[in-house]
Amino acid sequence: MTPPPPPQPVATTTPPPPAAPPTHTPVDPGQARRPNLPRVTELLLSAFAGHRGTTFRLGDLTLLAGPSGTGKTTALRAYEALARLGGGAELGEVFPSPSACVPERARPDAQRRRGFRIGCTADGPEGPVRLEVAVQAEPELRIVGERLSAGGLVLLETALRDPRRRTVQAAWHTGGATAVTRAPLPDDRLGTALLPLRVAGTTAGQLRVLAAAEQMLVALRSVFPCDPRPERMRDPVPAGSGRLLPGCENLADVLWRTRSECTRRHALLVDAVRVGCAGPVADLLAEPSAGGRLVRAVLDRGNGTRTTLRRLGDGELRYTALALVLLTGPGVLEADVPGEVPAALQCLTVLADNLDQAQDPAQRAALLALAARMCERGHIRLAGAVSDATWAAGVPGATVVHLRRD
Repeated sequence: MTPPPPPQPVATTTPPPPAAPPTHTPVDPGQARRPNLPRVTELLLSAFAGHRGTTFRLGDLTLLAGPSGTGKTTALRAYEALARLGGGAELGEVFPSPSACVPERARPDAQRRRGFRIGCTADGPEGPVRLEVAVQAEPELRIVGERLSAGGLVLLETALRDPRRRTVQAAWHTGGATAVTRAPLPDDRLGTALLPLRVAGTTAGQLRVLAAAEQMLVALRSVFPCDPRPERMRDPVPAGSGRLLPGCENLADVLWRTRSECTRRHALLVDAVRVGCAGPVADLLAEPSAGGRLVRAVLDRGNGTRTTLRRLGDGELRYTALALVLLTGPGVLEADVPGEVPAALQCLTVLADNLDQAQDPAQRAALLALAARMCERGHIRLAGAVSDATWAAGVPGATVVHLRRD
């Protein structure tokens, strides 16, 4: 397998991109008023599960819309996989069942090899930077090709030269007297994530490579996949780290921490819950349970009555959890963020599968309005999968990508 060629876009996006966009254009009009933070603006699925040659354009608030089986969840999983690779995770941890990622009709080559190809574009101070990765899934899992490029220049390229060795041959841009530097890299990790440890940064070319790699890694690493599980949210939980898990089952533990940390954001959360939950809501809080060994979340009804989460419906619980996610940040969400980068230069991306599941029209509208407000500020982004997005029409800043069964 060789490094992947640039994929061709097939997904239909609303609103469509301009016919001839400038080289470096903000994703949405509000972005021009905000810092140019590194962020993923395209997801490239050249050959991944049910996707072939697909490009998803991603705004600050993006909804992947389509019926079951169109690959919405698959796209979010590919994004999450790239994020984990960008954080330095080993390939086997990211793809425990790699054969499931291979397109169904892919045929093995003469060496009986099959694989898949994914990538993304990250925009930021360095302009658009593209990452493309070719992964061999069979007969053994390994990265067989990778390309990092910007402005028409290939900054890093790797290729598998000797299948008997667990390395790929890498070449990165150097400039000066030596055009490129060549060295072996392991075949079970993303080469871009290793560049800061391998590139000296003594020439203008090397500095460009490091800047592009840093932009890509910062854009990828700040990701929080989220799919609230109501069946796990109803029972009391032990008091722990106060960091929200992707299934939101420890919501009570997080409330125990955040209610006193930021009263302003907690007040916004209560306002949101008041819209999405039935009956009066004066407060949302956590209280000790089981003799102080556990904590449980309750709604304060304002008349001396407190309702535990056990009595709430699935839609109310999912709505409450998603509102909490949108109103918090990396310090509260269980996300891998680049600690060496100041918080002001980070942009957290929430990947919300089944965003509209169990939501009634009022809940969906309120949740999307909250997401639009938070995304407009520039330090949080949302990519959500929904079965239908007609209810999102007219929301400022929302990008809808329509998927079809072909």
